[in-house]
Amino acid sequence: MTSRQKELIFATVIYFVTMFTLMTAVYRFLETWHLSEFNIFIAGALVLLVAIGWAYVLSTLIFAPRKQMEDTLTSLTNDIIHELNIPLSTIKANTAMLKKTMEDEKSLKRIKRIEDASVRLKKLYDELVYSIHKEMHDIQKERFDLQILLEERIEIFKEQKRNPFELALEPYEIEVDKIGFEQMFDNIVSNAMKYSSKDAPIRVTLNNHILSVEDKGVGMGTTELLRVHERYYQGDDRKDGEGIGLALVKAYCDDEGLEIHIKSEKDVGTTVSFNLSKVMATIHSDVMKNH
Repeated sequence: MTSRQKELIFATVIYFVTMFTLMTAVYRFLETWHLSEFNIFIAGALVLLVAIGWAYVLSTLIFAPRKQMEDTLTSLTNDIIHELNIPLSTIKANTAMLKKTMEDEKSLKRIKRIEDASVRLKKLYDELVYSIHKEMHDIQKERFDLQILLEERIEIFKEQKRNPFELALEPYEIEVDKIGFEQMFDNIVSNAMKYSSKDAPIRVTLNNHILSVEDKGVGMGTTELLRVHERYYQGDDRKDGEGIGLALVKAYCDDEGLEIHIKSEKDVGTTVSFNLSKVMATIHSDVMKNH
């Protein structure tokens, strides 16, 4: 539930409680004094005016400041987006040009580090924009075939020419915040790649309502598993990252009603699984037949 929804519920409860109290008081008053029809009409009109006035006060006190803040943040966000896009595009274009003119391996490795850093910066930038937008506006849920989305995301990761991927997917439609789901999945796969050797395969399966990402990496012990969802926590400080990926994943799962399970063992690997049954839209007819 978003903060905006909570505010709306809070304001609605206050409004109806106060109006119920007022109506009860008016009813008792009319019942006691046996007033004429004209006086009853006047009392009803006064109650209506009070109701309108109280609704206006609540909307002014709660929603007007929020709207002003949203407008300010929207303007600020647009400015930041514009300003950040320029240096990111400049870094990307110039590193690509420098790679063409360099031949020694040491210089190429340095350029590669710059490219990797700019990719991470772009990812953080996208997550920042998404998080700000999500705080200010309700994100519309989309219905889509998860198999197609997963295959598209994996193709992007394959372009890094790092880990091999093993896929076992089936058609499966869900209805969620699609952009948020993409970012969540990308975080999980990025972690699997980061904590695995380059030749270790990463297995992605989608079967019987369960989406799993399994790696053969360094794994985690009991202490790390207990803290894995803490923001800024990193089990291995030597690895690149900000320690917020799994915290964002957990927050997304809580918002969407997804169940997340992490199974890990030191020097064996990690498996992250999601139960999608609560966000399932429909299963294709060919899958239904198999069940």
